[in-house]
Amino acid sequence: MHDQFKELDTKELKFADTVFARDIESRVFQSIVIKCLAEVEGVALLEGTLLDNLLGREGNERIKGIHVEQDSKNHSVSIKVEVNIAHGISIPEKAKEIQSKIAEEVCNLTGLHVACVHVVFKALISDEPIEDIMEEELEKEEEEFSPENL
Repeated sequence: MHDQFKELDTKELKFADTVFARDIESRVFQSIVIKCLAEVEGVALLEGTLLDNLLGREGNERIKGIHVEQDSKNHSVSIKVEVNIAHGISIPEKAKEIQSKIAEEVCNLTGLHVACVHVVFKALISDEPIEDIMEEELEKEEEEFSPENL
């Protein structure tokens, strides 16, 4: 039986082309973005919603503010990140820092081209709790409109 294979020319054998496919879930990209944002000072990712808390969603299921679109045809990915930024920090500089960190890390870890990193700044983070700020504003208004000042 082995003798009949000796005469067989291997060039006559044609194998189907191997197709390699990979799918990367959005959660993977979200995890990469979270790690990148943890390295950037002065920004914070948006919090989960009340519904997330009530349903007990944790971890990546609860991530809000990171949207990923993959283009499998072009092997690229577009990422939209919504963050809050601390008061007094230059928004253009921080946007550039966030974009470059995310693009580099996603490219290195997934091998995909990063077509776009869109950073949306949703709110300012203050050093003081919002209640203290509101209280100070109310006191200023009361002083301005007090009978003594009128």
